[in-house]
Amino acid sequence: MRIILSILFIGFFLFAKAQPKISDKNIFEFRGVWVATVENIDWPSKRGLSNEDQKREFIALLDMHKKNGMNAIVMQVRPSGDAMYPSTLEPWSEYLMGKQGLPPSPFYDPLAFMIQETHNRGMEFHAWINPYRAVFNVNRSSVAPSHITKIHPEWFLEYGDKKYFNPGLPEVWKHTNRVVRDLVSRYDIDAVHMDDYFYPYRIAGKEFPDQATYITNKRGLNKEDWRRSNCDTIIKQLNATIRSTNPSVQFGISPFGVWRNKSVDPKGSNTKAGQTNYDDLYADILLWLEKGWIDYVTPQIYWEHGHPLADYDEIINWWDKNSYGKNLYIGHGIYRAGSNAGWKDKNEIPYQIKRVRTLPNTNGSIYFSSKSFNSNANGWNDSLQKHYYQKPALLPTMPWLVQYEMVTPVVEKKSTNEYSISNTQKTGVKQYAILKKMEESYTVEIIINAPTQTLNLNELGIVKNNKYKYWLVAIGKQNQLSKLVALP
Repeated sequence: MRIILSILFIGFFLFAKAQPKISDKNIFEFRGVWVATVENIDWPSKRGLSNEDQKREFIALLDMHKKNGMNAIVMQVRPSGDAMYPSTLEPWSEYLMGKQGLPPSPFYDPLAFMIQETHNRGMEFHAWINPYRAVFNVNRSSVAPSHITKIHPEWFLEYGDKKYFNPGLPEVWKHTNRVVRDLVSRYDIDAVHMDDYFYPYRIAGKEFPDQATYITNKRGLNKEDWRRSNCDTIIKQLNATIRSTNPSVQFGISPFGVWRNKSVDPKGSNTKAGQTNYDDLYADILLWLEKGWIDYVTPQIYWEHGHPLADYDEIINWWDKNSYGKNLYIGHGIYRAGSNAGWKDKNEIPYQIKRVRTLPNTNGSIYFSSKSFNSNANGWNDSLQKHYYQKPALLPTMPWLVQYEMVTPVVEKKSTNEYSISNTQKTGVKQYAILKKMEESYTVEIIINAPTQTLNLNELGIVKNNKYKYWLVAIGKQNQLSKLVALP
């Protein structure tokens, strides 16, 4: 229903039967993968690689995911108060060259390179940042003299073996906003993405050491509500920062999979999670969705279906009913392949994908993490390529972010399989897609990066069949669509 309404909203109906329907499988589907840089989980494979090896690894990674049918990369660019790109605010990440603050040599900008290569393949690039983690391991992490923990040690709290930005300090909010503003203003990213690390996961018998901050700035709130208010504030501020800097950039959050257990809140899910967003991480995701501070949510539902404490089906159904009209993508724990009986089952990920597609308010999937696909665990790469992601998908739009309407392209037939495209819209066309209509349903045959003036179906691998009708659609920066144009 959301996608149909968004289509109406931006006014690109040609006539009702000529448009893809929400019921059509795979027409609109987000297909993403997380690429973690912290501890060199996914990229680069180790610290200190040459520029050429870093680039070669990233291109191979992209090509693998493109082959698997993915249309987005969620790339970690700020793992621990550092940067995978040149920044005047935070030092180079140690996960690049092995020492924090050390740039690639000879110099290049890894982030600019990654964005360009991702967009070249017609995929979205979501820049993933960690808002509060400052030092991954206080005993062994490389920390540069220019790191913010050295310049403003009073902003930080140590908990377990990590050091965190103090979420209760306005100075921390201001710094984080500066980092995001810099990122959004300088790079052609499609989204800013944050994961589940707000207040840290509880350590048994240890209290997070923010009592002094609370006492001096409690704002009339109890401690739990004060912590939630701190997270609310930074999310609201970041939304405003992104909107004022580049209003077309999305803001997404991938929280822990359970908001609250039903045993403590009737609005919660029928789960028995040991920790939850609201009560332990102090992240009130539902409030952020309701207020419109975030554009999409990707709950990390890393349990298998039938799990006795947190059943996959129960949780995805709960989120589908609580997304407040924003885009909902399910986070899949593909890294768990083989970890228990449920995840040894080759049918687990296919089951999860099929279930996602039955939900009316759910728009796709993101997988954690990239390296889990390297070994084709449980044959899941094959499943994606041959079955579930065999055809490409259009990225779901977000009508509240759309900055302009698309002009309908003009198509002229040159021969049986060749067409020319002319478009008065000289800027803002990101891609073109060819759709095939079979009776009353559609498939996406191919998505082509703009600009292009000609289409040769043979060269694109499309064999026309007179039983079907073929259509061209132009796609804008915010994934908005033009009217469909028939390819006679």
